[in-house]
Amino acid sequence: MTARRVFMLGATGTIGQATVRALLRRGHEVVCLVRPRSGVGARMTRSDSERLLAGAAVRFGDVCSPTSLVTDGFRGERFDALVSCLASRTGAPHEAWAIDHRAHLLALAAAQQAGVTQMVLLSAICVQKPLLAFQQAKLAFERELIASGMDYSIVRPTAFFKSLSGQIERVRRGKPFLVFGDGRLTACKPISDADLADYIADCLHEPGRRNRILPIGGPGPALTPREQGELLFEALGREPRFKQVPVTLLDAIIAVLAGLGRALPTLAGKAELARIGRYYATEAMLVLDPLTGRYDAAATPSTGQQTLRGFYAELAAGSAALPERGDHAVF
Repeated sequence: MTARRVFMLGATGTIGQATVRALLRRGHEVVCLVRPRSGVGARMTRSDSERLLAGAAVRFGDVCSPTSLVTDGFRGERFDALVSCLASRTGAPHEAWAIDHRAHLLALAAAQQAGVTQMVLLSAICVQKPLLAFQQAKLAFERELIASGMDYSIVRPTAFFKSLSGQIERVRRGKPFLVFGDGRLTACKPISDADLADYIADCLHEPGRRNRILPIGGPGPALTPREQGELLFEALGREPRFKQVPVTLLDAIIAVLAGLGRALPTLAGKAELARIGRYYATEAMLVLDPLTGRYDAAATPSTGQQTLRGFYAELAAGSAALPERGDHAVF
């Protein structure tokens, strides 16, 4: 494997941190552009970022500024590859188009000027059925990247362990696990940060992953929310208890917030978050068969070693910390 000089975006997120570590383990030189105040709630200082990304060069700037990308980020230097785990925090329309689309376009242009010939992009499997603003923004940039002439790998993972950890404390407190409908409306192949990071890093040197869109899940069969809940109760040594929430409740919430949002913009934003919640409550995070319109677990590739059962067991034993979900929380 040839060591490469990699420019990294989105390095302070949980997947970004894991990807930086994976790139460094492979001997690559990694330069990260991060905000001066980063992380959830912009609580991380410059020194926090440098400590978190030890082994990489950390530069501070604004990914939304073409000037900052060039002067603070690339600095007139040459790079081999651009890797991005950058994503909007909430998925709200304004933020999604600013980050998932425009910031990536600016970074792509700056990277081409810096001699970059390959980009690895962390996208999302849900762009297969783009009903929401953040999905449309991601898909729009995917098309721009493909048309750019640069070699690319577009990685579309299924659900992260982090996104499936929102009810752990609730269940620990003795409350039931919430499911929409009967808990079998959807399914996914959960993937850990480390396994996804290894997959992303290996895109730099795996010829079979070049110039391809790559859906990817973790090891094992697809799991419904009900099965995820059963695994959590098993890890905590408790009898399974579920509370069914009708999807129509989300529909009612969306209708009310959308109506009030015509007068109050903040409520319009909450309506979009409710739409995101409804999407994940009703759409599987698996490969979508364009001919049948059905999600196909068998067609969804798997990678890695870490399972959701093992993750829940580590949390229950206290050998792993509960991930901070921040603006990504739905429950």
